[in-house]
Amino acid sequence: MSWPGQLNLQYSLDGHRTIALDRHHGPLRVLQRLYPEGEAICHHVLVHPPGGIVGGDVLEINAELASGTHALITTPGATRYYRSAGPAAVQQVRARLDTGARLEWLPMETIAYPQCIAENRLQFDLAPGAEMIGWDLLALGLPAAGEHWKRGRYTQRLELPGVWLEQAVIDAEDRRLLDSPVGWAGRRLLGTLWFAAGTALPTDQRTDLLDRARAAIGNSALSSTGGATAPHPRLVVVRVLADRVEPAMQLLVAVRNAWRAAAWRLDPHAPRIWRT
Repeated sequence: MSWPGQLNLQYSLDGHRTIALDRHHGPLRVLQRLYPEGEAICHHVLVHPPGGIVGGDVLEINAELASGTHALITTPGATRYYRSAGPAAVQQVRARLDTGARLEWLPMETIAYPQCIAENRLQFDLAPGAEMIGWDLLALGLPAAGEHWKRGRYTQRLELPGVWLEQAVIDAEDRRLLDSPVGWAGRRLLGTLWFAAGTALPTDQRTDLLDRARAAIGNSALSSTGGATAPHPRLVVVRVLADRVEPAMQLLVAVRNAWRAAAWRLDPHAPRIWRT
């Protein structure tokens, strides 16, 4: 039996304070608004009480950020796609940022369990002057527990309209993709981090973001499997392959912190719910 869930988030300004109106249907909601770094930035924790997504489930998250708002959205733990008997398990995220809005989309990792059939769709629309930092960490199977990803399919779509579109189908039986040195190279964790803007980034700023990302990668244990590039004037992207979640997460957090300081003059202020 499928279990649909929908969450709508609307961020607006009340004076200098970012406030949020949330409406949910089904097993998907947010905890109370948190302001650990002042009233301008609203931290939200998404909660999915069932603990995982199974075949036939469809989760929809929609966020609208009014001009001048700043929201940080994260999760208390991993998003888990469990084994499916046939139908796909789907998560769909859409966010629209008005002029001058800022979004940090920073969920914990996604775990594709053996024999899952999963779809993850992310779309972010940025108006001129809007900016965001986002990441996506995908772990295939649970190698530490001996649950290797030998069967299953994971479909990913990541889109910033007019700027960046990635579509991938990862099949557990596609050994060329998963084991080739020009693919996943035998690793089972792929991390992607991006800084995106609604207008072209000045060349010096884009270069600074790249330099800071490459410095963090160079200081990481994953220096040989990480890299940073700017495929579009409005976008900087970091990639990393790893065997485990923790070192990849540490690297992406380090780059996020460096970008936050460089682009927004903000301290790290990691959500307390994150693992340390």
